[in-house]
Amino acid sequence: MSSRCRPVRLAAAALLALAAPALADEGATDHVTELRVCADPNNLPFSNDRGEGFENRIVALLAADLGIPVRTTWWAQRRGFVRNTLKAGLCDVIPGVPVGYELTAFTRPYYRSSYVFVSRADAPPVTSFDDPRLRAVKVGVQMIGNDATNTPPAHALSRRGIVRNVSGYTVYGDYAEANPPARIVGAVASGEVEVAVAWGPLAGYFAKAQPVPLSVTPVSPLYEHPLPMVFDIGLGVRRGEDELKRMLNGALERNRDAIDAILAEYGVPRLDRN
Repeated sequence: MSSRCRPVRLAAAALLALAAPALADEGATDHVTELRVCADPNNLPFSNDRGEGFENRIVALLAADLGIPVRTTWWAQRRGFVRNTLKAGLCDVIPGVPVGYELTAFTRPYYRSSYVFVSRADAPPVTSFDDPRLRAVKVGVQMIGNDATNTPPAHALSRRGIVRNVSGYTVYGDYAEANPPARIVGAVASGEVEVAVAWGPLAGYFAKAQPVPLSVTPVSPLYEHPLPMVFDIGLGVRRGEDELKRMLNGALERNRDAIDAILAEYGVPRLDRN
């Protein structure tokens, strides 16, 4: 995914489902008998191959509403993910896609979240990229490449000259570990860094699992031209599959309360709810 959208779907590793046929005609959903989904098998809180992620649960909820089973193709959420899965016909749906993402069409959003500051709860929370404390403490930031400048928070810090005290934590990580992107949150709990800037759903989920209390605060400002810090998240589908999108939009609307409850259970910071 692009540097603007990749943060919402952090990294992991893969199994490939066998013989998953594409629809005979793009957009022809009248004979759909299963919800074919591509997901990461090692990327909580979003998904894993034991079905423990909130996207696993949301997909299962939608499929039950539509009266069809889920068939999942497991694939690492790394470069080329959409090309190797959705565009290759291995599946029809990718959960957790930013609305506006250029490689797919997408449903209505089912939540909006942002990057957040993560810090120890016994210290005053950082709430803004303009907080002078960010110049004096060790800061962790998510990165995609090797230069630590390709996520929106990395750009925001660099623009302010906050560079020398910043450590990058790749969203890919060591795939031999469980949920490798979670390391940035653990770094705050251990004191490796004092403040981290991470994608909200990841931070909200793993902050609750740390041995010390952590605070999770949406960043400010939420928009820094040209990159936003906030994203509406929907389901990605192939362009032209309007009937499938219509079916999914209906299921999302009918199950709005249940989806909200799942997101709350996983600690997802919401900017679309009071």
